[in-house]
Formats: sequence, C-alpha cells, structure tokens
Amino acid sequence: MTLVIGVDSSTQSTKALVVEAETGRVLGEGRSPHPDGTEVNPHAWQVSCTRAVSAARANVPGPIAAIAVAGQQHGMVTVDADGEPVRPALLWNDTRSAAETEKLVHKHGADRLAELTGSVPVPSFTVTKLAWLSGHEPEAADRVDRVLLPHDWVSWTLSEPGTEPATDRGDASGTGYFSPRTGEWLPDLLADAFGGRTPGLPRLLGPAEVGGRTKQGALVAAGTGDNMGAALGLNAGPGDVVVSLGTSGTVFAVTEQGTADPTGFVAGFCDATGRYLPLVCTLNAARVLTTTASLLGTDLAGLDELALRAEPGSGGLVFVPYLDGERTPNLPDASGTLTGIRRGNLTPENVARSAVEGMLCGLADGLAELRRVGVQARRVLLIGGAARSAAVQAVASGLFDAPVEVPEPGEYVALGAARQAAWALSGAAEPPGWQVRGEGLAATEGGAAVRAAYTAAVAQVHGPVG
Repeated sequence: MTLVIGVDSSTQSTKALVVEAETGRVLGEGRSPHPDGTEVNPHAWQVSCTRAVSAARANVPGPIAAIAVAGQQHGMVTVDADGEPVRPALLWNDTRSAAETEKLVHKHGADRLAELTGSVPVPSFTVTKLAWLSGHEPEAADRVDRVLLPHDWVSWTLSEPGTEPATDRGDASGTGYFSPRTGEWLPDLLADAFGGRTPGLPRLLGPAEVGGRTKQGALVAAGTGDNMGAALGLNAGPGDVVVSLGTSGTVFAVTEQGTADPTGFVAGFCDATGRYLPLVCTLNAARVLTTTASLLGTDLAGLDELALRAEPGSGGLVFVPYLDGERTPNLPDASGTLTGIRRGNLTPENVARSAVEGMLCGLADGLAELRRVGVQARRVLLIGGAARSAAVQAVASGLFDAPVEVPEPGEYVALGAARQAAWALSGAAEPPGWQVRGEGLAATEGGAAVRAAYTAAVAQVHGPVG
C-alpha cells in the first residue's frame, strides 16, 4: 500500500488527508485552524499545515510517498531575498484594492485583459493587491524579491532547503498576470501594476510534474488552487458544473476550451489536468447562513428547521446577501439587503428561508453566466459544508435548471490534492481513476419565481450590474 497526503490550505483552516494512492481510500484526517482576518502571516499556514498533517498521520503507520497542496486562490505572498515574508499575506477576500482594480481595468481595457489573462481582474486578484502595495506601502514593495500564491508558499515550506518555488497553471491563472492560452507568465502586466518592479515568480509545472522533495524524501507535487483541487477530487469532467458552498461560493465547470469574458463575470481559469475551469465566484456563501442563524438565535440545524417550514419565495422576503461586499457582481462596497418586508411576512421562518434562497440565487446566476459563455451543464454537483443542509438541498434542486447531485460528504479539495500527489508519483498520462459516490436530488417547483424576485431585488437596490 502506497500512502500520499493531500492538503487543503483554505481561508479558515488547513485540512490534511492520508490516502491510499491505489484506491483513493482515506485513512487519516487532520485539521488545524488559521487566524481570522483578511491578512495573515503566512508562517501561520506553515504551522497549521504541520499540525494538520501530524494529526492525519497519527494512526496511519508507514512512509509517505508524495504530498500536494491545494490552496486558497489569489492571495498575495511577498517574500524578501532571504525568503521571509515582507508583510502579512493579503487573502482573496481582502477588497482594499478596489480603487487599484478600477485603474488597471481603465488603463488596459476589459477586452484586452480578458484576451490576455482569460479574466477581468477584481479586487480578489493578486495583480490588484500588488498595485495596492506599490501605492500604499512602497518601502515594503521595494523589498519584495518574489511573489507567491498561498499554495506555492506552503509547498515551498514543505520542501527541502534550496528548492525553487513552483506553482501550476491552475492557480497561476488567478493572478491576473498569466496567460491561460500560452501557459506563460505575463511579467509586463505585473511590472506595470507593481510600479515597474519585477519580482521573481514561481516555476510553472505541468499537472503531474514534481516540484521537489520534503526533508523526509516524499515527492512534493505541483499543487494547485482550491477550486481546481475540488474539481480533481470530484473527478469532474466536461458537462459537470460544481457549485461549492464554503466561505465563498463558487460555480465552475471543466471544459476543453478556455474562456475570455470581457464582462468580468466569468473568470477564465485553468484546471489541474491541462483543461480549463471557467468560474464564477461570490464572496457570500456559508457565512450568510451562520450569520442569519445567529440573528435568529439558533444554530445551523435550527435554521434548517425554520427554513423548511416556510414556503418557496419566503412570503415575499428577498435577501440580497452582500454581507462582505461582493465579487460577482463586482460590488466590493455593497452591503446586504432584506427587501419585501411586510408586517405579515417578517417571521423567523421566512427570514431563514430567504437567506438560503438569496445565497443560492447568487450562485444560480453564476451558472447562467457560465452558460452564456458556452458551458454545457449536464449535471450540477453540490459540495461544501452547507451542501449537507436539507433546506439548501430543497432550494437548490429547483434553482439550477439541471439535475443536482450531492456527492458523499468529503474534503474534496484535499482529496484532489492527494489525487494529484498520486498522479505525480505514478508518472501516468492521466490521474488515478478514484470513484466518487453521490445522491441525486428530486427537482422541486417554484425556482423560477424565486430567481425572478431575486433579480428584481438586486436591480432595485444596485441598478444595472453588468
């Protein structure tokens, strides 16, 4: 039996799985939290990774043959000539670079940026954070020797000294200075945003290439971004659309051809297999439910019960859940809104259901954007912690205009990283064919009316957002 480890270094924690390389069977799991906030000392991720891996290995004897890290996309990790962080890393959900984003798009044009990078940058993207750093902390910017992504940093700290930092095309495609079409960095775009500075960038590795070895001799695979890791863990292929309900909400699909959407709604990312991963992201997903549960004086299970007692449409209440601003549509300074309030419908049940409907409507709109750029949706795979909610499943089954399946609960980002590690170890042309079980949801009525009410509420509050 050959053992590999997959690591998910996410916004809130590190999850690690010890997996049997031949079958994909999970043998051990570990977790360690991250500090809260939108900027974090990257050494905290290194410590968390060590703890999570140790916990996963605690009851699994035997050597580890390979490891891979899938990490939160877009974050900016800047290191000096000694390899130490220049400043705390800015996470994807840090929107302080909104003004710089507008300037970059105005200067280069949305059409041109989409053509070059597959995406129109929003404040999540690394390139906008570098522009912010250049303008607001120029002395720190002058000390930057390399720019890494979170997964690059964690992989690098796992590797033996002297290893050159590396990344993959999946995570690189979310920086704003990489070309999915050519598979190359675009250093001129980076330098333009970073005040003419030209920091070093990681080596670009192919899907099954090896980036180095740990001090114990295990192979360190290329790693990837978290969404790319989830797609790999789910064994998603063309025709599959994944709706992931985590800290952020994402809707993404595996495609054979890349996309370049000048509207900025669809990010034209690469995946972790050599294909592409067009993606729509919202800042507000599972936290909408936890925040609403807290408001109602209950927990997630109680929110579920309340929401299921309400009728579709929540009695006319519509929750536009931009609680942390929003990325899609690009409204970084927006706030949440509850509309349609009347004396007869302002009940805990309707408020609970409106939170579920609002969260999912934003993601259903994301699927509509993917379809607009040519993505075919054969089925929807609903994942993430919130996907286990009965209320979420009941609402989702009527909103996406495609069959919805809920894969068995699992840490699919970490599992995808483990699958990549096993792939790198095997040297095969394709990743190992691990199987994923799931359950289909019965379609429910009322989804079209819920979507229409949500669309009208967004337009009422925010006007046209194209």
